Amino acid sequence: MPKNKFQDAIFTIIMATVMVYGMIVYNVALNTGGVTGKTFLMALHEMPIMVPVAFVLEFFVVGKLARMLAFKVMRPDDRPQFITYAISICICCIMCPIMSLIATILFKENRSFGTFIQTWGMNFPMALLYQMFYCGPFVRLIFRSIFREKK
Repeated sequence: MPKNKFQDAIFTIIMATVMVYGMIVYNVALNTGGVTGKTFLMALHEMPIMVPVAFVLEFFVVGKLARMLAFKVMRPDDRPQFITYAISICICCIMCPIMSLIATILFKENRSFGTFIQTWGMNFPMALLYQMFYCGPFVRLIFRSIFREKK
């Protein structure tokens, strides 16, 4: 999708923002026992911390590592959408434990190893499904709308 570093940065900013907001809403809902109108507002408080952290991690470290891992099972001549899915899965597998650890340290009352493992375990299925079925396609649609390819 992104053709250069500028486009990659824009794509990563959009992805980090949408993904982080969705995951914060999910975690606030878990912590408060449900989803109300306040849930969406409460989630905004963590955004200024978590979005830059997610952007820096993904743009400078995780993206490269995820591509390397994805191409251990994919070939460059495989269908592009399958390569995209493989990279997305690898990014989730790396980002979820890291972001869960950061959230545990910054926002949980009990900052124990057990709390981190529980947070990671609760977040991983949601992060993977949200990325594959909602966030990923939505962000790619936004990105394609911003950077239309010339024919």
